[in-house]
Amino acid sequence: MIALFALVTGIGFFSARWRRGDMNLLHEWGLAGGRFGTVVTWFLLGGDLYTAYTFIAVPALVFSAGAIGFFAVPYTILVYPLVFLIMPRLWSVSKVHGYVTPADFVRGRYDSSTLALAVAASGILATMPYIALQLVGIQVVLAAVGIGGTGFAGDLPLIIAFVILAAYTYSSGLRAPAMIALVKDALIFIVVIAAVMIIPAKLGGYGHIFSAIPKQKLLLAPAQYGSYATLALGSALALFLYPHSITGVLSSNSRGVIKRNAAFLPAYSILLGLIALLGFMAFAAGIKPDPVYGAQYAVPALFKMMFPSWFVGIAFSAIAIGALVPAAIMSIATANLFTRNIYREYFRPDATPHQEARMAKVSSLVVKFGALAFILLLQNARQEAIDFQLLGGVWILQTFPTIVFGLYTRWFHRWALLTGWAVGMVIGTAMAASQHFTAIFPLQVGGFHLAAYSAFYAFIANLIVTCTLSAVFNATGVGRGNDQTRAADYTADS
Repeated sequence: MIALFALVTGIGFFSARWRRGDMNLLHEWGLAGGRFGTVVTWFLLGGDLYTAYTFIAVPALVFSAGAIGFFAVPYTILVYPLVFLIMPRLWSVSKVHGYVTPADFVRGRYDSSTLALAVAASGILATMPYIALQLVGIQVVLAAVGIGGTGFAGDLPLIIAFVILAAYTYSSGLRAPAMIALVKDALIFIVVIAAVMIIPAKLGGYGHIFSAIPKQKLLLAPAQYGSYATLALGSALALFLYPHSITGVLSSNSRGVIKRNAAFLPAYSILLGLIALLGFMAFAAGIKPDPVYGAQYAVPALFKMMFPSWFVGIAFSAIAIGALVPAAIMSIATANLFTRNIYREYFRPDATPHQEARMAKVSSLVVKFGALAFILLLQNARQEAIDFQLLGGVWILQTFPTIVFGLYTRWFHRWALLTGWAVGMVIGTAMAASQHFTAIFPLQVGGFHLAAYSAFYAFIANLIVTCTLSAVFNATGVGRGNDQTRAADYTADS
């Protein structure tokens, strides 16, 4: 593990020289100059989207709750047709106008700094628990090798790992996680292929594994249908609205790269399905929840039981590096949002390009250590890590009407979009808070009862308010602002 961490650290610092650009420019530091081709973008988006959520949280949910944990598989299948249709348009208009963030696009499209601020704030807020999830993944792996525990001594290895991450991200920007993603994905494919062949053989085959799972965990109960469907659909609609997802898209060098990756990235969905099965394998192997990390410890414990120590080191490195890569991209993406859409918009409108890049670097450090403090202070949150990602989905999904509809039409009024966003944020947060920030809300209206993803309910409320008020504002002639974009901007290839 130490050797592989040293390797990726060296790659992280060296990457500043790869496809060299002026790191004192935000476009170069935060988007790598938009130079990435199909192969690099595939690894970058794979490293960006398939995170500790994939390798720790999803199998942990399958281990503890059973079949509902497989909602992640259809969700990652549903998302790529949306990417194919939507993201080339965002790439094109951003390329034409020099947009670095989705809030930049909103500012230009709707002529509303307030709406852009809402999108930026949502992106930053939604990313923080997602980064925290990556930290949980690293913590679990460190604990599995015997250097975790409680108190400052137990947290020190995690702090050191994030200091190193912060250092090479500060110096190399998006190039660092892009290069490290190649190593991370290679390790993960090796580990998963070995796991799905060797572990079932040691447990007596897949038939024996499934026969060991109680029926109530193996199949969805009728009461879970709504939760399963809305978790899959809501997560699919939200995934490419996250700042780190859009950052990966905007770092591509053409529309064709985005479309090809929308076709190729479902290969990771096959991988995800196999990884989710590790939860059932851990259950069949007799793994018990950890007192500190709960079900999150299932996969590391399974690997320790089934593999020799040298391979366990490789597997744990893959998981930990698989958390560091997205954490780096997420911190860069949120730093871009803060710098372009809050700092420059409201505090330093006259900021030079060098001042803008320097603020982004400092902001990325603040984001990383803010998430680190979040995890260290909320020790009990470790046992339900998947709820971190699902909570982020509650907030980021409320930007869907503003960003996605705005790529196709200007019919939706800027004040209606802002009001709908506010309603969705309040309802979604209230629903999540009422369930102790877990994902599912049991809606009851009269005799109607349906447990579903709170983000989905909030999104429906958002759409109703947005559509109703847009019709009213458009009919009464409320000012719409000036649109800086033209129809041709959304299909331009350079």
